[in-house]
Amino acid sequence: MQSAMEDMKKISLKEFEILNTSSPGYPGNKEPGTNGAQTWSVKEFEKRLKVDIIQKTGMDLEFDLIGVDASLSNAFRRLMLSEVPSMAIEKIYMYNNTSIVQDEVLSHRLGLIPLMADPRLFEYKSDDTDDFGTEKDTLEYELKVRCKRRPNAPKDSKDQADLYIDHKVFTKSMKWIPKGSQSSQLTKAGPVHDDILIAKMRPGHEMDIKMYAYKGVGSDHAKFSPVSTAFYRLLPQVVLKREVTGEAAERLQSCFSPGVIKLEGKKKKAVVDNARYDGCSRNVYRHDDLRDAVDMHKVRDHFIFTVESVGAMEPEDIFVQSIEALVDKCDFFLKELDQNIKEA
Repeated sequence: MQSAMEDMKKISLKEFEILNTSSPGYPGNKEPGTNGAQTWSVKEFEKRLKVDIIQKTGMDLEFDLIGVDASLSNAFRRLMLSEVPSMAIEKIYMYNNTSIVQDEVLSHRLGLIPLMADPRLFEYKSDDTDDFGTEKDTLEYELKVRCKRRPNAPKDSKDQADLYIDHKVFTKSMKWIPKGSQSSQLTKAGPVHDDILIAKMRPGHEMDIKMYAYKGVGSDHAKFSPVSTAFYRLLPQVVLKREVTGEAAERLQSCFSPGVIKLEGKKKKAVVDNARYDGCSRNVYRHDDLRDAVDMHKVRDHFIFTVESVGAMEPEDIFVQSIEALVDKCDFFLKELDQNIKEA
């Protein structure tokens, strides 16, 4: 029974097909080998559920989510992309723009600049208020830049940095203008990176712009998404069924991603070192003498998540907020369900 249940957790990768792709592990379904008995329960789910932090590099986080169905894992991914809020520039007052970048293109570029502002400190802006907003729902920025010729520039130089001043406009030129008590509540609310190129200018070109950032979600516009990307994949499993040595082992090693197969001893015996980062290319089936030496699977309920934050929030905080967003949606659904039952 236990072996059959473990097999059901694996998706098998064959030469021309993928087996066991249907997922039985959801409420109300009858799993094979249980004589039609209901096996899913909250207690069993709690026992299987596990979150392991694998590594964090800067604003990139890799973690394992174990013991959940693909529908729940995908819900977290979609929520991180489109339902976890962030701050982004929404309203722009273009008082002067004589650069070659059109106003609408420049506005779009400014809106996509990630801001170092925790959205949890702000409220959603009401449609009843004006564009300038309040200290509780709006961040204000100013961009004033004018390109000039550099005095006493070398005559024989063709380097633009030697010839012009402010010929490249970076996000470091954006100035945050605190509203009310924002300066005491926020230590920094400017762009996440100071070296994002906004536009290039030549002498005489000028920008005089006011920008207002609001709180929003990615489902309204991608600029409000707190992540540059969030994705997952299933944990690969590589099982050697027989001993492979020598030249055949070297060919077997080349069929997998680096680090998956290693060679041991003088015989160069092939052993599985770390199947975690295998790309599951199935190149082994190109070799007639090796196709029967390996079984390849993916663990159905083991998801390897990668979350890349744009920098305003830590990636682990974004994942926690996606869980909170899902809880809110469930609470809303249960409330509506109870209301309909009462009215029925």
